[in-house]
Amino acid sequence: MRLAALFSGGKDSTYSIYKVHNKEHIVECLITVFPLSDESFLLHYPNIEVTKLQSNSMEIPQIFLKSNSDDVNNEVIAVKKILTKAKDDFGIEGLVHGGILSEFQKKYFSEICSTLNISLLSPIWGKNPKEYMKDLINSNFHFIITSVSSDGLDKSWLGKEIKLEDLKKLEKLSEKYGFNLNFEGGEAETLVIDCPLFLHPLRIIKSKKIWDGYRGRFEILEAKLDYNARLS
Repeated sequence: MRLAALFSGGKDSTYSIYKVHNKEHIVECLITVFPLSDESFLLHYPNIEVTKLQSNSMEIPQIFLKSNSDDVNNEVIAVKKILTKAKDDFGIEGLVHGGILSEFQKKYFSEICSTLNISLLSPIWGKNPKEYMKDLINSNFHFIITSVSSDGLDKSWLGKEIKLEDLKKLEKLSEKYGFNLNFEGGEAETLVIDCPLFLHPLRIIKSKKIWDGYRGRFEILEAKLDYNARLS
């Protein structure tokens, strides 16, 4: 099946592409809708511009659109618009969705796909959080935390690459503070800097941390693909 993939640059959307991109399915394009702010219910916000570098590294074309409103209905219209373009330009028959637990998101994307007469594939839907996070790391997915907004997650996590030893710490914190270990509830956002899909890893040249005492984000000011090295 020829597919488009909702792509934010984070672990879930990237791993979902990894799970379906094989002989039976071909991800023909990435679709990225840039939300107006981090208040979006449907879309991923931090460092979305960096997805252009990730697209180049995967050699998968990207269709990029900026939403002009945080209203969920306007975001749905934006997603329909960009999917229609993907259908016209690439002949897609389905959409890859990186959701795990959010019935709200899945409902909207299912309705959009039904309207456009394409299939919705959610390859990591319902995955056990602990096993999923282990699978990511053991599959050579290198990802950093780009925002935090939960008790138990402080400034020290911003920009940090998550490894198996960090996963143990996160598991204890999630049990203590009640956040989702896979961050599905928006407790944190991530960015993939290398994985088996990438021809070249992403290198962050310049960045800054923004912290208000509870919430924070890791803002990437400059990044590039490293053509001379690989992480995985």
